[in-house]
Amino acid sequence: MTMTGIVAASHRRPRRLADPAMYSGNARVVLWRGWRVASRTHVGVMISGFFEPIFYLLSFGIGLGAMVGTVTAPDGRAIPYAAYIAPALLATSAMNGAIYDSTWNVFFKLNHSKLYDGMLATRLGPLDVALGEIGVALIRGAVYAAGFMVVMTALGLNLSWWALAALPATVLIAFGFAALGMAVTSYLRTFQQMDWINFVLLPMFLLSATFYPLSVYPVGVQWFIQAMPLWHAVELVRSLTTGAVHPAILWHVAYFGVLCLVGIRFTAARLRALFLT
Repeated sequence: MTMTGIVAASHRRPRRLADPAMYSGNARVVLWRGWRVASRTHVGVMISGFFEPIFYLLSFGIGLGAMVGTVTAPDGRAIPYAAYIAPALLATSAMNGAIYDSTWNVFFKLNHSKLYDGMLATRLGPLDVALGEIGVALIRGAVYAAGFMVVMTALGLNLSWWALAALPATVLIAFGFAALGMAVTSYLRTFQQMDWINFVLLPMFLLSATFYPLSVYPVGVQWFIQAMPLWHAVELVRSLTTGAVHPAILWHVAYFGVLCLVGIRFTAARLRALFLT
């Protein structure tokens, strides 16, 4: 073969964008399988998870809010207390849907049903499994958030047209928590260790400026809270639903972008170490 033919053949040869042992391009198969199973067998759990933030909104936002009155929005305006905590509960709804699916469901598949052993014995790679399972958790978080957004709109708690951007923001939030949840779960081996997830989630939910502003805490505690992913989620969604949009919200977007990438990378590497080495 002449040099010209070799060059032409090299140009025709498809380029692999990833190691075939890591990624076969079939993550959608894992996603479709996971979502079909979840929609058939976990309907009751999904419905109960959807209503939890709504009960918080009705009890705290509407009930307690009648006594609190107005509070200060991020841009200094006075807004109803219900409109202050509703975006925080919207962010929490996205977090709950994603994190519970990417932790408990993944834990069972990883340690008890041994589903991933079978998947990785096929052409699927660790990155396919990671992206597919994270996608399932993302969808659940997005469904929770969309339902809660409908409730917020019906109650008149979206104070700006910027609230339309809150739903894509919750998808990003769900993606970040799903990736983080699966990465952490890949290191857990017992149900006792899984209890640490709730041990972390509950304080994060209560402290991340969900029900009262960050300024009520001492400075040292504020720095700690600002490192938590839920605080970034709450600040991002609250800025959009109240119309207090400013360039600083891009920092929250970047935070979750990094969280997504790091979570996917760690999950894929962990699955490869568990099953392919």
